[in-house]
Amino acid sequence: MSETQPSIGDMLLATVPMARTLNLVFEEATPKRAVVRLPDQPDYHNHVGGPHAGAMFTLAESASGAIVIAAFGDQLSRAVPLAVRAEIGYKKLAKGPVTATAELGRPAAEVVAQLDAGERPEFPVHIAITREDGAVTGEMSIWWTLRPNS
Repeated sequence: MSETQPSIGDMLLATVPMARTLNLVFEEATPKRAVVRLPDQPDYHNHVGGPHAGAMFTLAESASGAIVIAAFGDQLSRAVPLAVRAEIGYKKLAKGPVTATAELGRPAAEVVAQLDAGERPEFPVHIAITREDGAVTGEMSIWWTLRPNS
């Protein structure tokens, strides 16, 4: 990537105020995987001292957005990515910084082929939220669409 072109993480931090509010750190954003970290911040703790469920949801959603932009950024001139629905499961107590790792649930080429055929494709992004010790504290799936521009 050229020095003049912002990274996906920089772009999302500039355009999504909630990502800035939570001080999210975009560590990786490729068409294969996105990794975003939520630092441990007492202002965003819940009643048991870990990150609030809403902060973890935003973390995972942000990781999914990063991989969607990485995988489909070349389609933005003709379609806008939109989250359609989401499901999250909280598995273990999260403490300290947590990291969300997102992966596409369908090959990007299949999604683009649907768009090429004049359809409005939907596709899942699966996210694992982990503690520093590697334990999975949450799992989320978000279904996205590429809505063709009118």
